[in-house]
Amino acid sequence: MMRAVSGPQKHVVIIGGGPGGYESALVAAQLGARVTIVEDDGLGGAAVLTDCVPSKALIATSDFMSRFATAGRLGVGFEGTEEDQHAEANVDQVNHRIIDLAKAQSTDIRAQLESVGVQVRPGRGRLLGNGRVAADLSSGQTEEYDADVILVATGCKPRIMDTATPDGERILTWQQIYDLTELPDHLIVVGSGVTGAELAHAYLGLGCEVTLVSSRDRVLPGEDADAATVIENVFRRHGMKVLNRSRMQSVRREGDGVVVTLEDGREVTGSHALLAVGSVPQTKGIGLEEAGVELSKSGHIVVDRVSRTSAQGVYAAGDCTGVLPLASVAAMQGRIAMAHSLGDAVAPLNLRGVCANIFTDPEIATVGYSQADVEEGRIEARVVTLPLSTNPRAKMRNIRDGFVKLFTRPGSNTIIGGVVVAPQASELIYPIGLAVQNRLTVDQVANTFSVYPSMTGSIAEAARRLHSHDV
Repeated sequence: MMRAVSGPQKHVVIIGGGPGGYESALVAAQLGARVTIVEDDGLGGAAVLTDCVPSKALIATSDFMSRFATAGRLGVGFEGTEEDQHAEANVDQVNHRIIDLAKAQSTDIRAQLESVGVQVRPGRGRLLGNGRVAADLSSGQTEEYDADVILVATGCKPRIMDTATPDGERILTWQQIYDLTELPDHLIVVGSGVTGAELAHAYLGLGCEVTLVSSRDRVLPGEDADAATVIENVFRRHGMKVLNRSRMQSVRREGDGVVVTLEDGREVTGSHALLAVGSVPQTKGIGLEEAGVELSKSGHIVVDRVSRTSAQGVYAAGDCTGVLPLASVAAMQGRIAMAHSLGDAVAPLNLRGVCANIFTDPEIATVGYSQADVEEGRIEARVVTLPLSTNPRAKMRNIRDGFVKLFTRPGSNTIIGGVVVAPQASELIYPIGLAVQNRLTVDQVANTFSVYPSMTGSIAEAARRLHSHDV
């Protein structure tokens, strides 16, 4: 349990109000510090206002619509005599709901911060060196603060290429899609990483024709290969056109549509293009290098496992550090930074315990060591994969795609990693995350009661099968 740290009250100044920033502010206030947070886009940052919360809300709407398409397999139909009965998305209403939801979340965060005494200043923060921070406020004034501790949590923004410049109408970044008032006739998604795959899935589910342009051999190249294969097969089965090994050269407007030119000379035409070609850290022009903060070649802030930068008293958290682009990691980095700087008990960041999720349908959730770690010799492990097609609850829910995969360390039989591919895998990965974090053995997991029938039963069954290998 956190307790206020004794001694003179310290002043913590936080630049950036995303998960890394506002979670840090809450912890610092709880530890007795005076806290000022400077944010120029709105509390919650991009994660709440333009990225994570909106995209997952859009995906939730798409997934809801997909239930209508598969209802017939469960014996459920629509009454009436019309031949063409179907669900249809009103994108304008969908986007209004999403933006309202994001704003409401931002308002809740502000209320929470103000309730514990955090001073919120709307503006752009920058380092002046020697423990001083300037805030260029939206009112046009500039304030300066003396800080005992500085946390930089400025996040990232979409990567823009000279040959594919967004116009906010037909050529869009993932932060601009919520301005659409009509569903695209044919959306070309450039980039098959997490953002590209999630939004391609979302618009496919909303009823849009989708082409996914991937420069790699498969979609989601950084994820478990078995999981990525499942997702790509599902995409194709549902009508998405996936162009593998197809690197984008340029995107241009042409009349009421767009043309995506590939490096091999092929052209793909559509009504809209969504660019998901990576992100860049927002670390320029805020005085980092002048204050002695080391940056990597990519422009990310270099930090250690307790979020310290190379400058005394300056910490950093979130996507601007390039550690792992997850809101949960940003928040944990920020909490660790405050605990370390304010003298509370602290444990260094442990990325092996991070649960991550990709919100496609089915979802892909991972924790700990991966198949690539095993195949490339970074860790020795035994692996069991159990398809969900044998799970009775999955059969009841008409789930045909997915699996549970567990990794265990030989000898000790401790669980060191796992993958779940399933609807709501983000919920199912948690028990595996607990096992990895607490070094549970396969027997401890296998001997824990699971509900019958349940999806988690496959986790227990996979653990039992790992035990049987030693018999």
